[in-house]
Amino acid sequence: MDDNCVIHECSVALLLIDVINDLEFDEGEKLVEYAIPMARNIARLKLEAKKRGIPCLYVNDNFGQWQSDFKHLVARCVSNGVRGAPIARELVPQQDDYFVLKPRHSGFFQTPLDLLLQSLQTEKLILCGLTTDSCVLFTANDGYLRDFKIFVPSDCCASVAKQRHTDALGQMRRTLKANTTASLQIDFEQLFWKKILMKGRGRNK
Repeated sequence: MDDNCVIHECSVALLLIDVINDLEFDEGEKLVEYAIPMARNIARLKLEAKKRGIPCLYVNDNFGQWQSDFKHLVARCVSNGVRGAPIARELVPQQDDYFVLKPRHSGFFQTPLDLLLQSLQTEKLILCGLTTDSCVLFTANDGYLRDFKIFVPSDCCASVAKQRHTDALGQMRRTLKANTTASLQIDFEQLFWKKILMKGRGRNK
């Protein structure tokens, strides 16, 4: 990927996973209950991230629409009568956001996400979205295997049941060494400060 295609250079990236979603599927109605407060938390976190120059990446399922682009998906999901519209409207992408369409659960599988993150010079990933026990978990796992430091704010992702959400967060803490603190407790300055300290010691990570 040409570095001229990116407008950020940052050690931290915010990934919004499957938040542009019509939720028109089995158990989608159950998910709405948890997804609406999740979306509000993500919107607040995204605002804080943007203040600090952190790039925001929409990593979204294509819902089998192989001939559609991301703008088409957004337009469809914010339409009146769509179950997932309240979530999509809360998190409509902005002009300087990036997007990656994924065919499967992981945002890394058969997508340019890894290459994009390299161009952004990212080392730490803050993962948000749907669902904690599926696409967020799979993406976090593949990110960890690529040596990214993983953050999954507990109030910025959701599943169709609280237990599935809680279990997935626990698994990520145990196996991926993920930080799952709530979004309001994320210390952005500390994230960047650690980067500065490591550079001063001559380390790449």
